[in-house]
Amino acid sequence: MKIYKKEWFGNIKGDILAGIVVCLALFPEVIGFMIAAGVNPIVGVYATFFITAIAAFFGGRTGLISAAAGSVALVLAHLVAEYGVEYLFAATILAGVIQAILGFCKVGTLMRYIPKPVMIGFVNGLGIMMFTSQVGHFKGNLTLPVLGIIGVAIIFLFPKVTKKIPAPIVSILVVSVIVLGLNLDVKRLGDLGEISSKLPSFGIPNVPMTLETLKIIFPTSLSVAIVGLVESLLTAQLVDEITGEESDKNRESASQGLGNIVSGFFGGIGGCGMIGQTIINLSYGGIGRLATFLSGFFMLISVVLFNNVVVQIPIVALAAVMVVVSFETINWESIKRLNVVPKSEAFVMILTVVIVLATHNLAYGVVIGTLMSAIFAAFKMSNVNVEKGTVEEPYHYKVYGNLYFASAEKFLDFFANEIEHEEEIIIDISAMTLWDSTAVEAIDKLINKNKDKGVKTTFIGANQQSKKLFKKVSKRSA
Repeated sequence: MKIYKKEWFGNIKGDILAGIVVCLALFPEVIGFMIAAGVNPIVGVYATFFITAIAAFFGGRTGLISAAAGSVALVLAHLVAEYGVEYLFAATILAGVIQAILGFCKVGTLMRYIPKPVMIGFVNGLGIMMFTSQVGHFKGNLTLPVLGIIGVAIIFLFPKVTKKIPAPIVSILVVSVIVLGLNLDVKRLGDLGEISSKLPSFGIPNVPMTLETLKIIFPTSLSVAIVGLVESLLTAQLVDEITGEESDKNRESASQGLGNIVSGFFGGIGGCGMIGQTIINLSYGGIGRLATFLSGFFMLISVVLFNNVVVQIPIVALAAVMVVVSFETINWESIKRLNVVPKSEAFVMILTVVIVLATHNLAYGVVIGTLMSAIFAAFKMSNVNVEKGTVEEPYHYKVYGNLYFASAEKFLDFFANEIEHEEEIIIDISAMTLWDSTAVEAIDKLINKNKDKGVKTTFIGANQQSKKLFKKVSKRSA
């Protein structure tokens, strides 16, 4: 209880200010992606409020921002176009149920198997993607890049004056005053689509409760559940890296599911962890659950109570904030060290970035990068080295490495080529481990082959792992 209280009220000022900054950063993305999905922008606002609230109370990672995300919205877009928004709500609820079940099945533990180069590539790809997504907001006329430069300059320079007020808030206010004061013709939030000021209300999706409906929504719900969990857990992993504190990924998975269930019942779209906004939150002091809650709460209150003000915020002012965040997101040190780290790691990092940028899907980059890392690891582990015997003991050999399907042939080839006229050989495998049935088969094969040649083969020094596997799989006695 004491820890939970600290997570909520241990950083009140920092969490409030960060919550405001994150709220402003959420607006253009949430509204823009709702339009792309073919639904009213308020659907994203409702979703963001409920998903952030659930994440704040039940999430397994403090400081993480979850909201109505573009990746999820794009997966749901075809369902809205073909069947209508009510099916979207039903699919969101089912996706949440799937995520909650996966959370209870401890799917979050899989995150520990994502290699470091993949995480770095993921972060760098995200930073580049965030930057390129904002470039369009500075095109159209000379006024836009000028306003963007002013916004970015304020964010970098204002902290030299004082750090008590987050620079992005000052930047957005100054740019907004310039635009409104000079009545400049630039796009504003209200131009993205009509933003309703109605409060959300509970309702069961108006769809037939039939098996046919389930067939329609299940494939989409499963996609939303997987995409949402991957992004949420990657976000949690990234926050772990930044803060040096481990989070409960399984709890986070279940929390994301619950958030989507509640969102669907209150007329919201599905959502997940948002990495860009999470980095903004951490950058401006939001480390507690209060910051997560307030980011969505401020968003809902803004459109309900201050709707007329919110719609006048220039998009270029918000884009300037995201440009700075994109540069701060990229791990520049990893780029400097490309010629220092092993070539395989550098390749995996670059490949992950390329896949993310090519597909605009963070999950694809992580999956392919992880597979490549596994392949490189398998090649490294397949190196088996044999130390030949001395002059005094020429029939003694010591093997180093791992014996499994990828290295078994190399192991056999060595002894097939090296052993000619010995009557007996002793192979020390204390520095080698047997990992699968192929390894045991290789040992048996070598013994039988040498026996046919009249050579007695003795293995010594096997560790417990190797002894246990050999006893279980081999037809010989251990």
